[in-house]
Amino acid sequence: MVDLKNQYLRIKNEVDAAIAQTLNTTTFINGPQVTEFAHNLGLFLRVKHVIPCANGTDALQIAMMALGLEPGDEVIVPTFTYVATAEVIALLGFVPVMVESDPETFNVRAEDIINAITAKTKAIVPVHLFGQCVDMEPLLKLAEDHNLYVIEDTAQALGAEYTFSDSTIKRAGTMGTIGCTSFFPSKNLGCYGDGGALYTDNDDLAEKVRMIANHGQAKKYHHKMVGINSRLDTLQAGILNVKLKYLDEYAANRNAAADYYDKAFSGVSGLQTPRRQNNSTHVFHQYTLIVNNGKRDELKAYLETRGIPSMVYYPLPLYAQEAFKNDKYKAENFPTAEYLCSSVLSLPIHTEMTEEQLNQIAAAVLAFFNSQR
Repeated sequence: MVDLKNQYLRIKNEVDAAIAQTLNTTTFINGPQVTEFAHNLGLFLRVKHVIPCANGTDALQIAMMALGLEPGDEVIVPTFTYVATAEVIALLGFVPVMVESDPETFNVRAEDIINAITAKTKAIVPVHLFGQCVDMEPLLKLAEDHNLYVIEDTAQALGAEYTFSDSTIKRAGTMGTIGCTSFFPSKNLGCYGDGGALYTDNDDLAEKVRMIANHGQAKKYHHKMVGINSRLDTLQAGILNVKLKYLDEYAANRNAAADYYDKAFSGVSGLQTPRRQNNSTHVFHQYTLIVNNGKRDELKAYLETRGIPSMVYYPLPLYAQEAFKNDKYKAENFPTAEYLCSSVLSLPIHTEMTEEQLNQIAAAVLAFFNSQR
């Protein structure tokens, strides 16, 4: 699904030099590369504060802690997403309120959220799923009207850009109250271990985030609040500093692969290619098809026999997970989530794809549908 080995080999000298620098200085925690990476990512995102942390799940948890939510507060999340989005809500004693998403873009919409807002609602977590931005303008207006925080989960869409109706352009994660991301190795900007970050333009919020991520302290051994220990180590920061320089190139490579797939699958009955929004760029963390007529699992098995990997993101909606089962959530109330979980299939897409690989994958998909006639 990804080719991290060949991606590394293309930038091996730079990455090895960054690792050697940390080994030579032995500043393994909070070394200068961490500060440098935070600065460089801030420039890339056009945001004032970037606070690195240990992973993307920690980033979501730290954001919610910093915003001062209290046990029993409700936080709205899409039910079609990865579990981390909701598990930190439950972990902190808040109530995850699950809503539907757009069946074509896979992203949550303001119209999905509005009826879920109650007097207990305090925040919305829009997930920029698979690589393009949620339609943020109406969502931000809805949040403003109801005095809600917006915590952007941009683990899959780092670098995507959203254009507002006044032509303002902002990066994913920089539009709401605070943005969160992951640098898991397979992400568009991935390190060689775990890593994450939060970003905001709010000075006071950034200060709280920094303290929470560092045991609640601004000054060593003086703890102003209860915090956690969550930091990006220096080795990973050095690697990310190298890879950040190539992030736009990586996005272009992923888009070229997506364009190839789009053209190859155009007009194939029973197959729906990803819809791209007019007001958002797409960085294609995943290339996710919708396979209709109950043929998804057959196609997956067919590809496997030909040595072609594919993945289902995600096989279960959140409300169907054992950890989140609740009598108030019934499958019949979430037809889109049920449909997507039974129909989506993601094909390989990464920065190192060759035309030969793309042709092999596309030919196999087309051969499957031709055999169904």
